[in-house]
Amino acid sequence: MAMKLSMTGQMRMEQRMKLAPRMIQSMEVLQLPLLALQEKIEAELNSNPVLEVAEDDQQRRENAEAAAAETPADEQEMIVGEDNDHVEDFQRLEDAGEDFDEYLDKSGPPQTYHTGGGDPDKKMEALLNTAAQTQSLNDWLKEQWRMADANDKVRAAGELIIDYLDEKGYLTVRLEQLHNADKHPFGIEHLQAALEMIQKLDPPGVGARDLRECLLIQMRQCPDDMSFEIELVSNHWAELLENHLPQIAKKANCTVERINQAIERMSKLDTSPGLVAGRTDNYPINADILIEPDDEGGYTVRLTDAYMPNLRINGFYRKMAQNRAIDDQTREFLLKNIRSAQWFMDAIEQRQNTLLKVARAIVRHQHGFFARGKLYLKPLPMAVIAEEVGVHIATVSRAVAGKYVQCPQGILPLRSFFSGGLEDDDGRQLSYDAVKAKLEEIVNHEDKSNPLNDDEIRAKLAEAGMGTIARRTVAKYRKILNIPTAKFRRKY
Repeated sequence: MAMKLSMTGQMRMEQRMKLAPRMIQSMEVLQLPLLALQEKIEAELNSNPVLEVAEDDQQRRENAEAAAAETPADEQEMIVGEDNDHVEDFQRLEDAGEDFDEYLDKSGPPQTYHTGGGDPDKKMEALLNTAAQTQSLNDWLKEQWRMADANDKVRAAGELIIDYLDEKGYLTVRLEQLHNADKHPFGIEHLQAALEMIQKLDPPGVGARDLRECLLIQMRQCPDDMSFEIELVSNHWAELLENHLPQIAKKANCTVERINQAIERMSKLDTSPGLVAGRTDNYPINADILIEPDDEGGYTVRLTDAYMPNLRINGFYRKMAQNRAIDDQTREFLLKNIRSAQWFMDAIEQRQNTLLKVARAIVRHQHGFFARGKLYLKPLPMAVIAEEVGVHIATVSRAVAGKYVQCPQGILPLRSFFSGGLEDDDGRQLSYDAVKAKLEEIVNHEDKSNPLNDDEIRAKLAEAGMGTIARRTVAKYRKILNIPTAKFRRKY
């Protein structure tokens, strides 16, 4: 059987979307929150020689006047005047320069960190501008362990144990698993001795094998008397976890009130002591949008761009790029950087305009929330805002990503205003966040001696006009809000 091979040509029409570099840059800038955008601007200013910060003329004059006012009388002779032909002024500057040269000859070379070529020492600048790294838990413990009074076998066993601690400071493997006579020259007894010593290191509670042991370690190291709490955790741990306080009170021959006081004291202990090492609290959150009430019952929306520099293209380089006498390579370099700078400035302006339009549309749809609180938050799909603003839904998603809004209710993520919802008994649209807020309110006002179960919460939500909600939905919302079941909310 013969097979014939042939080549044929075929034409077809198709549409493909190709993202230009300018469009990619616009999407990248749109997605950046305020702090990241400021860093991006700083990076562009350092990398693009034609991009600069435009200083306002009035501000420039004020700065010059302030500098002149602060200049001592014996130094003001170095200022060049603007009301003559400058001959005398430049002569004074030349004389001052000679005096300064004599001063340098007498005082020696200036104490600056520079390379032989006269440029700043890049390594030294990088070192000075680099934030100090946080010390890890492993490094922190090994630094203390080097000072421990232990023999070589216990010291080697302790280093192995420290390497197996998780980020919370717990030892999640059994000591028997760590013992291997073929690889390590120590026995199980050395591991046990090392673990006891590690559990006395800082932070308190590190080296525990479970939560119970972690609490016991901290209470034994506490300067206050926690003997009663130690007895509760040592002898009644399972009943504490089940919130069976009356049974514990009967067995320990004490009152439930005293047990509650002990639980309150134990709640101040750290259940994840290892996270203390390297922990960076108070992450800065800068709001990109300010929403404030006006005198007419509405709200004004504005961007927090007070600290955004006013960028421009350097006029000297712009004229230089237009000069035909400049060689082609230099002109091409300048034109390339001018185009890049212009694209970047356009991307920032587009980001600001899009963000402002999206925020104003959100305020129009969520006016009840800003006026009366979270219970009046309405369902709001992103598609509605995208259609109103006249952009693609992906653009809205990028515009709200990582952005925060400062309003009378606090600083909130811009994305939190978008959610699904349901209808109440009156046909009003309620967002899922409004239902969760009402659920949390019901739990906060319940009788803690007889807390509500999920069915009772469901009935309370229906009484509040939240519509018919399934019991499993109530349970799901309760878990999202980190609200325990009725059994564990009971107060004796």
